[in-house]
Amino acid sequence: MEKILYLECKSGISGDMTVGALLDLGADEQVLRKALASLPLTGYTVEISRVKKAGLDCCDFLVRLDAEHENHDHDMDYLYGFAQNREEAPEREEHHGHHHHHHDHEHQMAGTEPHHAHHHEHRGLRDVLDILSQGDLTEGAHNLAVKIFTILGEAEAKAHGTTLDQVHFHEVGAVDSIVDIAAAAVCLDNLGIHEAVIPVLNEGTGSVRCAHGILPIPVPAVASIAAAHHLPLHIMPFAGEYVTPTGAAIAAAIRTRSHLPETFTLAKVGLGAGKREQAMPSILRAMVLEVQPEEEQSPWEKDSIWKLETNLDDCTGEALGRVMDRLFAAGARDVQYAPVQMKKNRPGWLITVLCKEEQRKTLEALLFRETTTIGIRRSRMERSILRRREKTVETALGPVAAKEVQVPVLSPEGALTGETETRLYPEAESMRELCTRTGRSWQAVWQQVLGDLARAAQKEG
Repeated sequence: MEKILYLECKSGISGDMTVGALLDLGADEQVLRKALASLPLTGYTVEISRVKKAGLDCCDFLVRLDAEHENHDHDMDYLYGFAQNREEAPEREEHHGHHHHHHDHEHQMAGTEPHHAHHHEHRGLRDVLDILSQGDLTEGAHNLAVKIFTILGEAEAKAHGTTLDQVHFHEVGAVDSIVDIAAAAVCLDNLGIHEAVIPVLNEGTGSVRCAHGILPIPVPAVASIAAAHHLPLHIMPFAGEYVTPTGAAIAAAIRTRSHLPETFTLAKVGLGAGKREQAMPSILRAMVLEVQPEEEQSPWEKDSIWKLETNLDDCTGEALGRVMDRLFAAGARDVQYAPVQMKKNRPGWLITVLCKEEQRKTLEALLFRETTTIGIRRSRMERSILRRREKTVETALGPVAAKEVQVPVLSPEGALTGETETRLYPEAESMRELCTRTGRSWQAVWQQVLGDLARAAQKEG
C-alpha cells in the first residue's frame, strides 16, 4: 500500500502551518524537540498547543522569540495599514494571543516608523547550511532542509539580481524561519512519506510593506518559486498574503504530484493553524492517503501513443504500398489507409499511423520523404491496454503461439469486481503454419485451436 501526503492549501501555506499540520498527522513531537535543541540557535522557545480556528481543532506550532528577535507579523494593522481604514479590514478570526512568526520579510506600516527596532540576522545561505550541519538531524531531514533553503536562496537571488553565494536572507535567515524550515523537514522525514500531492496554492491580493518597500502579493520570492517550480497559484478575492516564501519553498521541495489519485482511502487528517486573522481561516489541512499500486487497482495499464494523420490525393497505390512497409519497418504500431473524398471532389486516402514517442520523428520524416504530403497532423492519446504475455500452448493439432491477457470480471450490475479471467488468442502466423502442416481449412483449425485454448485458460484460471 502506497502512502501519499496531500496538502490542501485552501488558505495558503506557511512554515508554522505546515509544521502544525504534520504534527497533527502524527509526527513525533519528542523527535522534533530533540532535533531542534541540537541546532546552535538561541533566543527562542517552541510551544505546541491546540487552538480553535473557525470552530475546528487545530495544532498550533509557535516559535516564541525573545525581545531581541521578536517581530510583529501577527499585527494585521501593522502589516497592511488597516488602522487608517477599518472598512477594508478582513473579517477577523478569534485571536489566541500567539505571535505570527512565519512571514519571511520585515514589515513596516505604510507612512509610519517601525513600531520597534528589532535585530534581524542577515545570514547568507552558507551560514544557514552551517547551522543545519551542526545539528543532530537525520540524513533525510538535513537534505530536505538544505533543499528548502536552497530554493529560497535561488528565489531571493533572482529577486535581488545577485548570485546564490552572495544573497543574504532577511527574515528567512532569522531564528524563527530557520526553526520553521528545520521543523518541517524533521516532521516530514519522521512521517516517512516521500510522495506529496499539492494541486494548487491559494493566494490573496493587495500589497505588503517590507524592508524593500511596498511589494505586490504574491511577493517576488513567492512568484519566483512558483514560476521556477511550476506551482499553480489561485488568486482569491481576499486581501492579504496567504502564501509565504517559506511555505512556497516547502511546497516546491516536496511536491511530486499535481493531481490526486483516482481512488484512495484517508488514513489520517491533520490541521495546522496559522496566526493571522484574515478573511479565510488560516488552516492548512494535511492528509495521508493510502493508495493501492496501480497494477492492483485495475487489470489494465495506462499508456500513451501518438496518432499521425495526413490526407493524400496524388499518390499511387504502388507508392502507398511501399510507404506502409517502410512505416512498419521503422517501428509503427499500426498503419491504416481509409478512402476519403477530398477538396475539388478528388478521391484520396487518409493515412493514419500509430506510434510511440521514440519513433514519432522518424515516422514523420518517412511520410514527408516517401509521400507527396506537405503537412502531418499529430495528437497524443491516452489508452488503456490489457496486460499480456506471449506463450506457446499445446493443442490437438500441435503447438500454437498465443497471447494471454487478463480480462476484467464485472458484477451483474456492471461494476468492477477486482477479479479477472484469462483469455488466450492464437497468433495468425502460427495458425497459418498449422493449416499448411495439417492440410485443414482455416475455419477447421480455428475452431479446434480456440477450443483447446479455452480449456487451457480454464486450467490456469
